[in-house]
Amino acid sequence: MRRPPLLGTLAVMVLLGAGCGIPAASDVRVDGKGGAAAEAGVISRGSEPPTRTASGSVNEAFVRNFLSAAAGEPDRAYERVKAFIAPEDKTRLQEKKGSEVALNVIRLRLAVYTLNSDSTTTVKIAVQQIGVLRANGTLAPPVATETEYEFGLRSASFNGGVNDDRAGLYVINPPNVLLLTDTALRQYYQDETVYFWSSDRTRLVPDQRYRPQAVPVERQVNEVLKWLVGGPSEWLRPAVVGLPDRTELINNATGGNGRWEVNLDMSGDDQNGIDQLITQIAWSLGDLPGKLELKIRNNAQPVVDLSERRASAVLYPYVANPQRFGVYDGAIHPLDFDGELSGTVPLAPEVNRNVVSAGLGLAKDRRILAALVVTGSSKNRYRLAVGAGADPVSVLSRSGTEYSSISRPVWLRTADSRPGRGLVVADGRLYRFDEQARMFPVPLNLPSTEVTAVAAALDGQRVALIAGGRLYVAAVNLDGSGVSIGPSRELVTSLTHPTAVDWGREDQLVVAGSVGQPAIYEISVDGALETPLRTDLGAKVNHLAAYPTNRSVRAPSGAYMYEANGVAYRSSPFERIEPKRVRDIAPVPAGVRPSNPSAPFFLY
Repeated sequence: MRRPPLLGTLAVMVLLGAGCGIPAASDVRVDGKGGAAAEAGVISRGSEPPTRTASGSVNEAFVRNFLSAAAGEPDRAYERVKAFIAPEDKTRLQEKKGSEVALNVIRLRLAVYTLNSDSTTTVKIAVQQIGVLRANGTLAPPVATETEYEFGLRSASFNGGVNDDRAGLYVINPPNVLLLTDTALRQYYQDETVYFWSSDRTRLVPDQRYRPQAVPVERQVNEVLKWLVGGPSEWLRPAVVGLPDRTELINNATGGNGRWEVNLDMSGDDQNGIDQLITQIAWSLGDLPGKLELKIRNNAQPVVDLSERRASAVLYPYVANPQRFGVYDGAIHPLDFDGELSGTVPLAPEVNRNVVSAGLGLAKDRRILAALVVTGSSKNRYRLAVGAGADPVSVLSRSGTEYSSISRPVWLRTADSRPGRGLVVADGRLYRFDEQARMFPVPLNLPSTEVTAVAAALDGQRVALIAGGRLYVAAVNLDGSGVSIGPSRELVTSLTHPTAVDWGREDQLVVAGSVGQPAIYEISVDGALETPLRTDLGAKVNHLAAYPTNRSVRAPSGAYMYEANGVAYRSSPFERIEPKRVRDIAPVPAGVRPSNPSAPFFLY
């Protein structure tokens, strides 16, 4: 085996301490890994992970491949991993079958290699547990609590006492669990979105899944149908409904030449329900073209063109192109950037005063929903001001209580004409509010009651929360005139101390926090896939707003704005938001320093 330089010995003694039990004669190598976020830009996709011998006798490459071997179709996961394990140790990995096959997805923090006197190598990997990838494509919260795994490597062949590099390596004393790095998850799986109807059946709600790249194209429709039949992810269930109980596929979905046949054993003959199912299938198949022939217990429904169905039943029918606004000298103003639409402030001048931050939304009937944080009766006291109506909104109601802190308010979008409802954090508690600015506490079953941020997805049925310095997602149930949330799911990420969050896509969050210094990351709704957006902020982000890329409005991705240390910025392209970008303000007299624009947000 390749002997690493002695410099690694010094590094591991610093990292692991003098009591690590390393023989004095051994060689040590430290391999620091940055996880998927650091490697996201250089990962190339593939359908199958490398075989055992692909890395030769290079320790680091072999371990990387070993921690990718479980990727692919679940029924062969143990076979692929056991190919890396020495014959005498294969029984140490106890196999599970069918739906019980699960992969522990980890973020690799550090790998330490110690060469032993018997020519074997001891490997210690420090990990962050991300979740459990199940056979149904869902990533469930992590079950394992281990922060370190240890196993050995030995040569696969000795010829006359000399290692034959071509034979490669074997794992000895393997962990009794299937491990998969987040890098391998990104590389060998396609993240997909399927949809379930909201509990009131008014809109479709996204649910993230992972499909192995190795699944042939002709079987992708079948995989999606199995996911829909199996029901939504656990955390999403309070907000959505699955297919009727005991629904099953009759044989596999088949297709070719642009025509797909699906046969379901499903109870009920409600034609409206069947029509909604067709819409659900069409959107869950992504951009797949062709025609769908759905059969219910062998009874064929009219053939539907998938693209036409998606065009006629759009996911987010009341979403407009985003317009940028910000606060300048206590009033909301449009922000002007080249090549972007710039609207007018949908508030009458008499109510557009004393504003600290704002959340504006559009209702089904094109009414403007306005929620403002305004200054209170004294310094550092604030109220929530809310109004709804035709553009411009001229009447605002104010909350009966003043608070020492209020977050940017957000509206829960609905697909019907119900009165608007929103969410806001005030003095560390989550509240829902109505169009009259009445505020009601929202119970959350979380380890910490100190909530600092909330963001609502475009579908109005999912939220992201920051509480106790941790990041969560939760489903929203709009029961009657109230709002219930949860149970919440904590997301395990590389970011620590999150300070702000918003939805950047259907299945991605934009989150500000720290990776040793203030940073902004894009993080998947299950925490598994993360990509650094900015890592050179220099100051903590206290305000963040994003435009959620969606399939109804094809706006460019990555649109977000934030404020740090009293200065506002925008992305794509990155620039500081200067006063010259603020429209409809009086010229600043010569010699007077202009105010900084603050609290930027989108109207869409």
